[in-house]
Amino acid sequence: MAKDPPEPKRDGKGAHISGSRKPAREVQEPFTIRPPETDHGSMPNLKGSFADSHVRIEKSGWTRETTIRELPIAKDVSGVNMRLEAGGVCELHWHKQAERSYMLRGKARITAVDEAGSNIRGRCFYFSAGIPHSIQGLNSDVKGASFCSSSTMVRSRKKTLSY
Repeated sequence: MAKDPPEPKRDGKGAHISGSRKPAREVQEPFTIRPPETDHGSMPNLKGSFADSHVRIEKSGWTRETTIRELPIAKDVSGVNMRLEAGGVCELHWHKQAERSYMLRGKARITAVDEAGSNIRGRCFYFSAGIPHSIQGLNSDVKGASFCSSSTMVRSRKKTLSY
């Protein structure tokens, strides 16, 4: 059963919204429309959705990235959600920050070698800053997510972040 979208009304104060609305989004974020009385608007948005991010469409799939543009509080972290078709390739690239990635579905060939000459394998990946890497979808579609960070996650143990 669908919930009715919240209205900016509380205890006899406020009024209904008569302009354009996005009810499905408002139901997801009721405190944006009807915040608690103690909220004075000084807290930055701490939530972001890949649905609000720009999608880059390529021949073999798509990628969308959430950065400080979409989520101003995210000064030291960004997130990427992507999909590659079988045989599709995410070209060789690298980042100024470390990257942690995980595959949600599918099989892929990860091409990367770290500073010690070790190959990187598994469903969860860690690339130190500056390590070139690429991804190729194998016999099934690949769906994955990546997070690049310059401070917070870099200080965390890799084992902790892989759970």
